[in-house]
Amino acid sequence: MRRIGGSLRKLAKRTGNAVIGRLAVWLLKGLRRTNPDRLADFAGWFMRSAGPLLPEQRVGRANLAAAYPDKSPAEIDNILRGVWDNLGRVGASFAHLDRLWDYDAERGEPGRVEFSPETLQRYLRLRDDGKPALIFAAHLANWELPALAATAHGVATAILFRRPNIGDIDRLVREIRAGSMGMLIHTGLDAPVRIAEALERGLHVGMLVDQYYTRGVPVTFFGRRTRANPLIARLARHVDCPIHGTRVIRLPGHRLRVELTEAIAPVRDAAGDVDVQATMQAIMSIVEGWVREHPEQWLWLHRRWRPEDDRA
Repeated sequence: MRRIGGSLRKLAKRTGNAVIGRLAVWLLKGLRRTNPDRLADFAGWFMRSAGPLLPEQRVGRANLAAAYPDKSPAEIDNILRGVWDNLGRVGASFAHLDRLWDYDAERGEPGRVEFSPETLQRYLRLRDDGKPALIFAAHLANWELPALAATAHGVATAILFRRPNIGDIDRLVREIRAGSMGMLIHTGLDAPVRIAEALERGLHVGMLVDQYYTRGVPVTFFGRRTRANPLIARLARHVDCPIHGTRVIRLPGHRLRVELTEAIAPVRDAAGDVDVQATMQAIMSIVEGWVREHPEQWLWLHRRWRPEDDRA
């Protein structure tokens, strides 16, 4: 009976996932017919209204209270409204991701996406220097946009991403991303090997670095101990290539600014090798600076700090 019950549960899960996947595909395809700005405004309003009712609201409030002990509850709630608004806009933009890019250096007036002249020159140097590179990003503003920026400027890229669990959604996600994001490497046991191979071929590998990683190295973030995924620093230890940071800032009028840093020197130990933990600390300090500039645009809704790390 236990085996029969287990089989029935698996069948029900597969059936439920298939239904959810098909509905999600229909929804995304329908949303692709909408005006992207009006859809973003609606999604931002909806998430500002619905988000505070979700369990993640408590997580976000606790994170903000830990990061900003001097802020009042009203100030924290105001930041959280911005977080939910940004999350809604990110979700809405995904339906139009392959059509979102409108930057044109030849055009006299800015469009939806803008760059500083310095960032533009850094992209062109990455494209033309013949070297691989490691590029880190964070869940700020529209965090899908840097991958579009690199591809649009002819920078050969490989992007590490987390594959959705539901097959239909996974296929649609890859279909939307494929034409505008270069090579896609999903997280998994073979991801480090595939990334190393991409670097050997001269690709520029991008990854998000700002979420908690249980098996990560200890770092300090907003004055508290936490753990960061050391993959980018470990790759830098074995592959001689520069490290850059990239972020997006959401601006008024549905505009977005993309920034790319100059190469960031990894921290080295006495033997001259890349110090993985110290390099991750340097990277997380840069991310913290970005978040402090625009806290309402960062994804505070995951558990960034754990009690066991405070006791370590």
